[in-house]
Amino acid sequence: MPANHTDLPIPDAGLSAAQATQRLAADGPNALPGGQRRSLLSIAVETVREPMFLLLLAAATLYMVFGDLQEGLTLFGFVLVTVALTLYQEGKTERAIEALRDLTSPRALVIRDGQPQRIAGSDVVRGDLLKLSEGDRVPADALLVSADGVRADESLLTGEAVPVGKRVAQPDELAVLEKPADTARVVPGGDDQPAVYAGTLIVQGHALARVTATGTRSEIGRIGAALGTVDNERSPLQKQTARLVRNLALLALALSLALVVVHGLIKGDWLQALLAGIALAMAMLPEEYPVVLTVFPALGARRLSKEGVLTRRINAIETLGATTVLCSDKTGTLTENRMTVTHLAAGGVDLEDRLALDSVAAGHLPEAFHALVEVAILASVVDPFDPMEKAFHQLGERFLADTEHLHRDWRLVQTYALSPALRAMSHVWAAAGDGAQTVAAKGAPEAVIDLCHLDDAQKAHIASVVDELAAEGLRVLAVARGSFTGQDWPTTEHDFDFEFIGLLGLADPVRAEVPAAVAECRAAGIRVVMITGDYPATARAIAHQAGLAERDGDVLSGDEMATLGDDALRERMATVSVCARIAPEQKLRIVQALKARGDIVAMTGDGVNDAPALRAAHVGVAMGGRGTDVARESASLVLIDDNFAAIVAAVRLGRRIFDNLRKAMSYILAVHIPIAGMAMLPVLFGWPALLFPMHIAFLELIIDPACSIAFENEPAESDVMQRPPRDAAAPLFGGATLWLALVQGLGVLAVVMAAFAWAHTRIPEPEARAFAFATLVVGNLALILSNRSATRSLWTTLRTPNRTLWVVVGLAWGLLLGALYIPWAVGVLRFAPLPMHELAAASALGLLSVGWFEGIKWARRRSV
Repeated sequence: MPANHTDLPIPDAGLSAAQATQRLAADGPNALPGGQRRSLLSIAVETVREPMFLLLLAAATLYMVFGDLQEGLTLFGFVLVTVALTLYQEGKTERAIEALRDLTSPRALVIRDGQPQRIAGSDVVRGDLLKLSEGDRVPADALLVSADGVRADESLLTGEAVPVGKRVAQPDELAVLEKPADTARVVPGGDDQPAVYAGTLIVQGHALARVTATGTRSEIGRIGAALGTVDNERSPLQKQTARLVRNLALLALALSLALVVVHGLIKGDWLQALLAGIALAMAMLPEEYPVVLTVFPALGARRLSKEGVLTRRINAIETLGATTVLCSDKTGTLTENRMTVTHLAAGGVDLEDRLALDSVAAGHLPEAFHALVEVAILASVVDPFDPMEKAFHQLGERFLADTEHLHRDWRLVQTYALSPALRAMSHVWAAAGDGAQTVAAKGAPEAVIDLCHLDDAQKAHIASVVDELAAEGLRVLAVARGSFTGQDWPTTEHDFDFEFIGLLGLADPVRAEVPAAVAECRAAGIRVVMITGDYPATARAIAHQAGLAERDGDVLSGDEMATLGDDALRERMATVSVCARIAPEQKLRIVQALKARGDIVAMTGDGVNDAPALRAAHVGVAMGGRGTDVARESASLVLIDDNFAAIVAAVRLGRRIFDNLRKAMSYILAVHIPIAGMAMLPVLFGWPALLFPMHIAFLELIIDPACSIAFENEPAESDVMQRPPRDAAAPLFGGATLWLALVQGLGVLAVVMAAFAWAHTRIPEPEARAFAFATLVVGNLALILSNRSATRSLWTTLRTPNRTLWVVVGLAWGLLLGALYIPWAVGVLRFAPLPMHELAAASALGLLSVGWFEGIKWARRRSV
C-alpha cells in the first residue's frame, strides 16, 4: 500500500536541556502510581511476622514472664540483630530490584537542543518533541506535528482492538499546548485524530509529536492504570520450595509438640519443656529458603545488567542455565550492524561493470556507477536511522558530493513500503519543475527482478552475480528506476514500468568476539542457530565466519520452510544451523518446532513481528539498541548493546547463579539436621538439653549471611561452560542433591552427638554443652566450605577467592570465641569456658564431620 509524504522535517530544535529540567521539576516525573519501593519499615514489619521471629519473641517473653530477665533480654537482643541482618539483605535485594526497574523502564526518543536523544520515559516532559516509529510504545500524550501513515493500537484505553489512523494536528489544535492539561482534551478513539496517548502502540508509520500531558495528567493517568515493568509472579522453583517449607513447618510443629509432652512427662519441668519445643521448632524451620530465592535472582539480575543484559522477568534466570538452543539474529547481534557499501555491479541486466570500492578514492567513482548510486539514494529513507539506509547516504556523500546526482531540491511525493509480500521499497520523486516524476526502487534482488518483469535468462544471469557477491558474506540489494506522470499513482509498485539498474553489496563485519562465544556455546552443549532475512549464500558465508557452520553447511530457507509441515520442520531443525530469507512471522514456527523436539529455546528479536516468537520462547531476548518497545515488552531479557557475546555471558552467569542456589539450598538443609537433632535427641535420651532458643538464635547469625551472601558471591565453577545444559524438568533440589544434603547433615549430627556423649562423661555439664556447641559451630563452618563445590576438594576451594565467605567465617569464629570466653555470654548460654585443648578437640571433630564427603569428592574425581 502506498503511504503519504514521508519526509518529516523537524519543526524546531525541541526543548533545551534547561527547559526540560525546569519542566520536570515543575510537573514531576512522567510516571504512574504503583510499583513503589518497599520502605525499611515495611520490610521490618514483614520480617517480624515470620514464624522464626514469632518463636524467638515467644521464647524471650517466656523468659521475661518467669523472671529470667538476663536470658529474656538476650533473646530480644538476638531478635534485633537478626532483624538488622534481614533489613540489610532485603534492602540490598530491594535496591537491586529498584535499579533493575529503572533500567528496564520504557525509553523515549526525543529531540532536544536540535539532536535526537534516547531518554528514560519518566524524564519526558510537556512540550518535548517525540520521534515515534512502528513498534514504539507512546511515552506520553502528544499531538502529531508531522506524520507518515501512522496507525495506533489504542485498545489499552478504548478496548477497541482495531488500530486507528492518525493525522497531523492543525494550528488551532496545537494551541492546546498553551493551555492547562485539564482544560482541553482530545478524547481517545476513532480514526483521523491528531493525538496519540501514553501507553498506546504505534503499529504503522512514523511521526513527530509534541507532548501535551505526562504522568497522572495523561489519559491513562486519569483512568488510574498502573503498569509495572518488573514481573513479581512466583516461579516454579519458588512454588516447589514453598511446598518444601510448608511440609517441614508441619513436621516441626508435630515434633515440637511431641517433644514438649515427652520432656514434660520425663522431667516434670514444663517451662523447660516448652522452651525445648520452641528450640526444636526454630531449628527445623528453614526460613532461609524464601530469603535465598529472593536474594539470588535479584542480585543475579543486577550482575547480568553489568554484563549488558537487562532482566525484565527474573524467573528467566532459572531457565538460562538450561538453554539448549540459542536462536540469534544476524544483523547487529552476530555482526556489528555497521553497514558499508563495498561492491557495485552496474550496466543494467548485463551487469558488465563491476567495482570493489576499497581501492577507489573519494570523489573518483567511475561514471558508469553514478546512476546506480543515485537511484539507490533516491530509494532510501530520507532521514535514516537504520545503518543500512545510512550506508547509501554515506556512499553518496563520499562519491557524488560534487555532482548533479544528489537531488536535494527534489520533493518526495509518494512511498511504497517494504512488505512481506514484496521485499522492496519504492519512492516517487518530483523534480523542481513540472514533468515526469522519477520512481526509485530498492530491495531484495528477487523482488526487484520481479518488478522489472525480466525473462528467465536475465533472471538467471543476475542470480549468478548475486551468488558471487553473497558468497563473500555481502548483503546484496538490487536497484531499479522508472518514471510516472500525473498524480494518480498506482496502488502497487508492479504497475510502474521499471528498468533494472544494478546491484550493491554491503559488508557488515562479524563482531570480533562472536567466534569465541560460539565456540563457548558449543563446548557448553548449546546449539546456535542463525536466523536472518539475508540471501542464503550471504547467510552461509557469515555463519562460516562466525564459526557456526562450514562454508557448504546446510541452510534452511524461508521458501523451503513454507513447504514443510510441522513434523517435517521439527525433523529439519534437528540439524540446521542457518535459516535464511526468514520472514519475522516464521520465527514463531522455528521456536515451536524446537520446543516440540524438547529443546529449551532462547530467541532474539527486535521487531513488532518478532513479539510472538519472543513470547513463545523459553527465554526471549530483545535488542535494547535497535529493538522496538513491543519486542522489549515481550522478552525476558534485553541486550543493552545487541551483542551476541552478552547472551553467552548471560548463560554463563545463569549457570553460576543456579549452581550457587543449589549449593545454598543443600547447605541450608544439611545444617538444619544437626541443629534439629541436637535440640531433640539429648532430651529423648534423658541427657541434659543441649540447645535452647538463644543457641538457635546464635546459630542463625551464622546461617543467614552464609546462605544468602557468602554462597551468592561464590565464583563460577571452572567447568561451568564445559558441561551440557541441565535438565529443565529436573527439580533444583531433589534426587541425589537432596539425599547428599541429608547424609551430610546426618554425618555432622552423628559427630556432634558423639562429641556431647563423650564430653558428658568426663567434664561438667556446662563445659560439655560448650564442647558440643563448639563442635556444632565448626561443623557448620565445615559444611559451608564443603558445599562450595560438589567435586573440588576442600583444599582447592580454600584457594578460590570469595572475600564475603571469609568475612562470614571470621565473624562466626569471633562469635564462637565470644560465646565461650566472655563471662556474660558464657552465663547466658549456660556454658563454661573451654580449655584450649578441649576447643582444639571440638574443632577437629567439627572438621572431621564432613571428612567422609571429601572422600566422595575424591572418588568422583577419580571416576571422571
